[in-house]
Amino acid sequence: MKYLHTMVRVTDIEQSLRFYRDALGLQEIRRTENEKGRFTLVFLAAPGDEDAQVELTFNWDPQPYDGGRNFGHLAYCVENIYEACEKLMAHGVTINRPPRDGNMAFVRSPDNISIELLQAGDPLPPAEPWTSMQNQGVW
Repeated sequence: MKYLHTMVRVTDIEQSLRFYRDALGLQEIRRTENEKGRFTLVFLAAPGDEDAQVELTFNWDPQPYDGGRNFGHLAYCVENIYEACEKLMAHGVTINRPPRDGNMAFVRSPDNISIELLQAGDPLPPAEPWTSMQNQGVW
């Protein structure tokens, strides 16, 4: 397993960049503008530590982020997403967003922190029981 990034929702992307980039000294690694989804993602990292990133998520349509909604999720890369989910289920963990695409799944910690699991490399071929599983709860 490898740590990937932590996502936080922000209400003003420029103000947030002034803090994270200009004041804190993080470097912008990459940016994604998604017109269809109406959001911008900006990935930042400390100089020399580009593998540990923070993802700023700016939703273009204003919305309040209360009750911890400004913190999104922790993300980890796994060697085999199906095996990782099977292991979690064996420990009684609910798979909130199953890896139907062979690439991404979400679970929650006991404290309700959302955890994203991403397949290392290319997505695995879709397989049962994952392709038929529905989302459970929120992720």
